[in-house]
Amino acid sequence: MSGVDHNDLGGRVALVTGGAGGIGLACVRALAEAGAKVHVVDIDRDAAERAANEVGGWAHPVDLTDAETVGKLPAEVDILVNNAGFQHVAALPDFPPEQFARIQALMVTAPFLLIRRTLPHMYARGWGRIVNMSSVHGLRASPFKVAYVTAKHALEGLSKVAALEGAEHGVTSNCVSPGYVRTALITGQLAAQAAEHGLEPDEVVAEVLLRRAAIKQLIDPADVAALVTWLCGRHSGHVTGASLSMDGGWTAG
Repeated sequence: MSGVDHNDLGGRVALVTGGAGGIGLACVRALAEAGAKVHVVDIDRDAAERAANEVGGWAHPVDLTDAETVGKLPAEVDILVNNAGFQHVAALPDFPPEQFARIQALMVTAPFLLIRRTLPHMYARGWGRIVNMSSVHGLRASPFKVAYVTAKHALEGLSKVAALEGAEHGVTSNCVSPGYVRTALITGQLAAQAAEHGLEPDEVVAEVLLRRAAIKQLIDPADVAALVTWLCGRHSGHVTGASLSMDGGWTAG
């Protein structure tokens, strides 16, 4: 029907982790623009409050590696976006066990706890959307990123189980799996990478970061957020248990 906004999320409540910057902030803005009221969860108090104030939502400055803190976040959520994460790069023999454990806590255990916490409300309403921010590294491996690759592969499995269990209750669960996204985390590395490889910053993008991708451009966070919002629309009810690649053709080869 013409004139129907399939992404109308008026009356829905969303919770976005890592919502104060990068992909998370883009998701907060896109979901709010579609009509949702948004809980912004982030370890950075000031940034979380700025993001929440911008969209008329609620800020929750918490450390998601603390399971007790996760248990205090809102449970009455219709849309859950598990986005928070961080990276540590080191060879396996040198990888700090405490960093490995922290990445699993943030990127696997926290999503599990949040899904477990919010599903009863979704089941009671007969509708829910879970979007897990995976990565091309949830589908492919790279050296020196053992904790991140392990966590993203685990998140893919968690998402599929939630999809199978939630199906009869009107709840979908999917992964969005982007390649390199133009965030401060990535752009801040370009100068150092350029110096190390003797390249210009633009050459670093094409020849180092995106060497395995067909499209040699960083992804805009707003494009990732648009896909997340699409997965929350009324027309996406049969899309569940999927991992939607947004990697410029990286996983096509």
